[in-house]
Amino acid sequence: MDKLEREKYREDIAGRANVEDTPELVAYYDALEKKDMGALWTVANKIEPWHPQPTSVPVIWRWADVRPAILRAPDLVTPEKAGRRVIMLVNPGRRDVSAAVGHLYTGIQIMKAGEAASAHRHQASALRFIMEGRGAYTVVDGERMTLDAGDFVLTPNGTWHEHGVDASGSTCIWQDGLDIPLMNALDAGFYEVHPDLRQAETETTDISQRLYGAGFVQPAWLRRDWNKPYSPMMKFPWVETYAALRRAAEVSDGSPYDGIIMEYVNPVTGGPVMPTTGATMQLLKPGMHTRAHRHTGSFVYQVAKGQGFSIIDGVRYDWQERDIFVVPSWAVHEHANASSTEDACLFTFNDLPVMRALGLYRETAVTDNGGHQNISSKA
Repeated sequence: MDKLEREKYREDIAGRANVEDTPELVAYYDALEKKDMGALWTVANKIEPWHPQPTSVPVIWRWADVRPAILRAPDLVTPEKAGRRVIMLVNPGRRDVSAAVGHLYTGIQIMKAGEAASAHRHQASALRFIMEGRGAYTVVDGERMTLDAGDFVLTPNGTWHEHGVDASGSTCIWQDGLDIPLMNALDAGFYEVHPDLRQAETETTDISQRLYGAGFVQPAWLRRDWNKPYSPMMKFPWVETYAALRRAAEVSDGSPYDGIIMEYVNPVTGGPVMPTTGATMQLLKPGMHTRAHRHTGSFVYQVAKGQGFSIIDGVRYDWQERDIFVVPSWAVHEHANASSTEDACLFTFNDLPVMRALGLYRETAVTDNGGHQNISSKA
């Protein structure tokens, strides 16, 4: 660290590092550096900020730009050569780790009718949200799950999984979400390709959703023996999810910050679907404009239905169906449904399970200006 960098992080506040350079200190710093050591006071204010200082920035990827780009991919590369034919959505502040925001990765995958990707497993937890097409399927540890637009499916860490589209289907596009950057930050990443490239389908199609999907009644003979850290139900259909949101919207206004928000949960524990990754679907009633708040934890949003806008750290981001945007940790944000007659729905995945498990979750609300931000610009 040079003199300008050291000066940048000095703070003339009691209890904070505020050491002025002297020739003797500079020589001391140089000597420490040669021995792979350093003086904490030169970086203390940088590495222990007053509040989170994410390198991630708010970004929106508009479907009008993403869809034409991903539709080109099948003409350029096969799933066999690519492993997974995906366009990454990369945050300008996190290019070094290929993250969309914080320690979360997301990308858009495409498969044509009759194509199938080989089976593999990895340490990272993964999820998929189907965007368009028909005939898509995922196989997880021997269970085949049929997927339609709006369906949400898990491929938890350590599970064998593969994806494809039936020959009778159509080109399918879905969003992938993984915690790859977190696994790499922890030096905990592993990856294996299935020795046969395909796994045997040993379970009845959609069995986990059939067994656990009723919600308030559960298979007692299975619950007591489930000891894995992730949900035993892998598929969460859009039809049932949206119906649950609509029922709740008839009797409640929901959260002032998120509207009618439902968390996808592990039916056995009631907790998040995977240990490191949570997911929600929220409904904004016609004309609803939520109040602004901020919290620790990074969020990736996809517009599942409708149109509206979000204000993130004073910047307005207009969105419509299938657009994807991110909210970095501790960024002030609020959402609005632009329609006066139709509801809007936002799917999210996030790292809140990590924040909560480590006791790091913190939240504050905007209290002035009626609970809303002033808009400084429009993206």
